[in-house]
Amino acid sequence: MKNTKYWICGCLILLAAQTHVQAAEPQSLYAPLPADVTPELSASGQYAVGVTEVTVTNTDQPQLFSNELTDRSLKLEIWYPAAESTQPAEYINETRSGRVFSVQAGASRDVAVAGGAQKFPVVVLSHGYTGYRTIMYYLGEHLASHGYIVAGIDHTDSTNEDIDHESGPFAGFPSTLFNRSRDQLFTLDAVQNLTQFKAVVAKDDAGLIGYSMGGFGAVNTVGGCYAFDVTSAGRFTGTQDPAAAEVLRGKLNSCAGGKASSAEVDPRWKAMMALAPWGGTPDLFSASDMQQIRLPVLYVAGDHDDISGYERIRWLFEQTGSSDSQLLTYYNARHNIAPHPAPREAMGNELDIGHYFEPAWRSQSLNDINKHFALAWMQCHVRKLADFCEYLEVSGNSDQAGEYGNLAQPWIGFDHRYGLGMKMEHKSKTR
Repeated sequence: MKNTKYWICGCLILLAAQTHVQAAEPQSLYAPLPADVTPELSASGQYAVGVTEVTVTNTDQPQLFSNELTDRSLKLEIWYPAAESTQPAEYINETRSGRVFSVQAGASRDVAVAGGAQKFPVVVLSHGYTGYRTIMYYLGEHLASHGYIVAGIDHTDSTNEDIDHESGPFAGFPSTLFNRSRDQLFTLDAVQNLTQFKAVVAKDDAGLIGYSMGGFGAVNTVGGCYAFDVTSAGRFTGTQDPAAAEVLRGKLNSCAGGKASSAEVDPRWKAMMALAPWGGTPDLFSASDMQQIRLPVLYVAGDHDDISGYERIRWLFEQTGSSDSQLLTYYNARHNIAPHPAPREAMGNELDIGHYFEPAWRSQSLNDINKHFALAWMQCHVRKLADFCEYLEVSGNSDQAGEYGNLAQPWIGFDHRYGLGMKMEHKSKTR
C-alpha cells in the first residue's frame, strides 16, 4: 500500500488506498418518485457527484483517560462536485450486529473535481452513536450536486464496526463525548487542505450537520460549551470514584472543538443543522454559553424521540442565542429521523432494524425533507443566497387544515397535499 503524507497545521494527514470488504450486490434503497410528491429542494443540482475515501490523522489528539497526545485517525467519505459521471460507486458498511451490506451510490468514485470559478464550501457530516460515515450519504450526494464538498466522518471508537453491541454496547461512549466536537473541527481543517480540493474550496465558509451524538458535538462546536458535573461525568464515562470523575469533568468541559470558551468558535462555521441532538440538559451543556451561540442552528426532532428526548431538544433550541435559529418538528417520529433507509441485511432483528426504522414515517420521506431543508439552510446561511431563505420562512403546522377544495396553502417548496406532519418554529418569533 502506497501512502502519501504531508503536514498541515501541525496535523499529519494520511491518504491511503482503501481495501473494501466484500459484500453482496449493491442495493438501491430509494424508490423512484415523481417530483410532484417530493419537496422542491430535494431535487439534485447541476453538478455530477464524485466521491472519494481518505484517512486523516491528527497527531496531537489529547486523551480523556491520560495526559498523552496520541494519533487519532478518521476515515472520511467525501462527496464533491465532479466534472463527469462514470460508473456508480457503492458504499460498504455493516449493521450493528456486524452484517456487511452494500448500497448503490449516486456518485462516481475518484472522478475529477469540477472546475470553473465557483468555490465550494465544506459541509461536515457527523453520525450518531453508533453509526458510520455514509449513514447520511443522501445528504452528502445531494449537497455535492449543489456545489458543496461534504465530508462524512467515521468517528473512531463510535462506529458499528468498532462496537460489539452484545458484550460492550457503551464501550466507545466516553470517547464519543470527548472527541466528537474535536473530530468535526479537525475534519474541516483536513478537508480544506487536501490537495485535490485546495483550488476550489471556499476557505472562509463552512457548514456542519450532526445527528444524535453528532448533534451533541455540533452544538459544542458552534459554542455550546459542555457543563458536566461530577455526577454526569462519572455516569457517562462509567467512573465510580468521585476524585477520578472530577478529573474527567475538567477534561470534558471544553468548547468549540476542545477550546476553553464559546468566544473561540472557529469563524469559518456559518451554519449548523442538528438532527435529534443528544444531551439537552443543564448538567451537560452550559445554558449561559448556549446563549452566546451566534450562528444560525436548525434543530430537527421527532416529537416522540425516546433517545435524545423531544423536550431536551426543545431545551437546546430555547437556550440557543442566535435569533436566526429554528426548530423543525416531525409529528409522530422517534429518533431515527436521519439515517438512510434500512438495507435488507438489517431486516432480521430489532437491534439492526432499530437503527433505521421509524414506525409512522417512511425513511425516504424523512430523507427527502431533510435534503430540502439542509439545502435551504446552507444556501441561505453559508452562501447567503436570499432566494433560498424564503423556503425557511414557513411556520406553524404544515398540515393545510380545512375541507378538501378549501385547504390552506402548502408550505413553500411542498406540493398541495404532500407536506403533512411537520411544524416549524422560529427563535425570532418566540421572544
